[in-house]
Amino acid sequence: MEVINALGRRKTSVARLYLTAGKGEITINNRTLESYFPFEVFQTIVKQPLVIADALANFDININVYGGGIKGQAEAIRLAISRALVKVDAENKPALKAEGFMTRDPRMVERKKYGRRKARRAFQFSKR
Repeated sequence: MEVINALGRRKTSVARLYLTAGKGEITINNRTLESYFPFEVFQTIVKQPLVIADALANFDININVYGGGIKGQAEAIRLAISRALVKVDAENKPALKAEGFMTRDPRMVERKKYGRRKARRAFQFSKR
């Protein structure tokens, strides 16, 4: 099996994934999954598509991720893994789509406007 590439995005995070046949090692930015995401919640988010597709110990995954925060990065990786699993075997798609892992979440932070404190929040106003 050759290397399979996939891309996942969430908010401002971008994850580039390289999937090869192997024994289940996940490497993120040249670190192990456990050292990059020390919290169990984010490790679970990353592994969700592999658990659904019963492919937890079949592939070695190398991921480069940048931008955004820890949760956005974990969800970008989840999307990239889902897309790669569908490239490997198209029969994985209905199960992953049912869980919502094949959908790119389009929500982004709205930009700050001039004359305001945040995107929509105005400065404090008093009539007197």
